[in-house]
Amino acid sequence: MIEWGEPRRLGVPVTEARVRFEAEQREGGGGPGRRLLVVDGEPAFELSGWCGTCPLLFRRLETAQQTLSLEKVRERLTGALADPDDVGVIDAFGALLPEGSYVPLLLQVEPRLVIPGQEGDYFSREQVATWGIDNFWGLPEYPHTPYYRTFETSVDASAHLYEFIVPMVPPTWNTRERVEEYVDLMSEGAVPTAVAVSTLDVCEPAFGLPVDHYRHWGLTHFLLDGHHKLEAAATSGQPVRLLSLLALDEGLAADEEGARLPALRAQRRAARAAVT
Repeated sequence: MIEWGEPRRLGVPVTEARVRFEAEQREGGGGPGRRLLVVDGEPAFELSGWCGTCPLLFRRLETAQQTLSLEKVRERLTGALADPDDVGVIDAFGALLPEGSYVPLLLQVEPRLVIPGQEGDYFSREQVATWGIDNFWGLPEYPHTPYYRTFETSVDASAHLYEFIVPMVPPTWNTRERVEEYVDLMSEGAVPTAVAVSTLDVCEPAFGLPVDHYRHWGLTHFLLDGHHKLEAAATSGQPVRLLSLLALDEGLAADEEGARLPALRAQRRAARAAVT
């Protein structure tokens, strides 16, 4: 972690926000349906269930088809942003979001691209060890998108923090020439900056059928700008900076859990010990 900013009010009225969090309405009432991340009025991702006992989730939906890069700050993000309180960048991306409380955090990450079901996939490894497979499908949860893993560390003996960066569109949609441009820049020492809006979800199964029962803290960064940069960093094994706007009002975490994030993110990276 580089620096953690102070909480602040950002955003525009929810009806004007290009990116917002919503509760899907059930037909005929009966309480809120799915938690959703919505982009330009279209559901883009299904998020972890409201109850907090369902598995951690970010599932790309068919209507997630665009990124949100902003040309007016593109040049400033080509290099390493030095300050999480960079007003110009924060205000520019804050204008995409619904009004609320956000904490800007500036991270330096070395992303690793993960394909669901393959090596390093959280959903088919760590999550299955705690929740088991889905009772209906007989399969692990499936996010319908490649994603990046960047960091994990111990919270305490009964909880572990996992960090993910989730692209709005898969890396296969990226322009090859732009990815190669960033690979070349990074090979010369450049550290470009990506931007995301983030949530913290703390999930724990209601009862421990599998042997590895603990709380999963999921710090999930939904990428607004920097899709080519992230792929280039993962391809070349180079670091990239991430300016993330953590939405305090939208995650499944208590205030005191969110308050622990700066110290946890400053710890050394550590995988959870296997349960035998």
